[in-house]
Amino acid sequence: MKSQKFDVILNRYSTLIIFLIPALTVFTLFVVLPIGEAAYYSFYRWNGYGDPEKFVGFKNYAYLFRNRVFIMSLKNNFYIIALSLFVQLPFALLVALMISDKIKGATFFRTIFFLPYILAEIVAGLIWAYIYDGNYGLVATIWGFFGIDPIFMVGDKDLALIAILIVIFWKYFGIHMMIYIAGLQAISKEVLEAAKVDGAGPITTAWRIKIPILLPTIRLSVFLSILGSLQLFDIIMPLTGGGPSNVTHSMVTYLYYFGVMRMKFGFGSAVGVVIFLICCSIAIAYQRTLMRND
Repeated sequence: MKSQKFDVILNRYSTLIIFLIPALTVFTLFVVLPIGEAAYYSFYRWNGYGDPEKFVGFKNYAYLFRNRVFIMSLKNNFYIIALSLFVQLPFALLVALMISDKIKGATFFRTIFFLPYILAEIVAGLIWAYIYDGNYGLVATIWGFFGIDPIFMVGDKDLALIAILIVIFWKYFGIHMMIYIAGLQAISKEVLEAAKVDGAGPITTAWRIKIPILLPTIRLSVFLSILGSLQLFDIIMPLTGGGPSNVTHSMVTYLYYFGVMRMKFGFGSAVGVVIFLICCSIAIAYQRTLMRND
């Protein structure tokens, strides 16, 4: 009897088992094990050579949360999130509402706005590093045209973070716009035509019909934006490298400079564990609350 039940289960789930085992193996090797190793190394003072031997317990974590540069990098990540949520995403939604319909020139504007996202982050950072250059860049040229001494934005402690925020807005605006356009184009034409028959204008239609229907897409866009902001690394490196005076670090660039570059792999592992826990906590809380019914 038990053999027959086992045969039935095997026949029913054989395809699932065949495809699930390789996926779980890869996930375990490249995700679960590295996370476990990082958690283990975070309790040691280790330079990456040989086996970790000097156990320090939670001292790496205690030092991390007392470190002024890490606290600043954490704040910078939340500044980036604030930019995304309150400036980038609303503007992307506004533009999407304007060019989602099949109007003349819509395809051209979609392409122009989406092009920055195609560029690799390193390439985008290098392009903007040249634009911000106080000697030969575009910003210097514009200031020189008006007879004003050029400013070195990425070298100024008060302007460097603003320079990075501008690049982030430019780089990721297009992908969120395209996500919203895809959601808007999925709205039934019958619904929009019924609203038009009832006398609803473009603003009323957008506010009362399009945006409410688009809410699941907006929540997804917000989710991706938050997690992406917490993991930002590639754009900052060619622009400022975390400088000047360590004021533009994100949590990931902080890990790279103070963990990897200084051969403090135990401390770097502690930073990685903290980033992982922050991302997981936000992701789980967001999905359990705002995306629960999506």
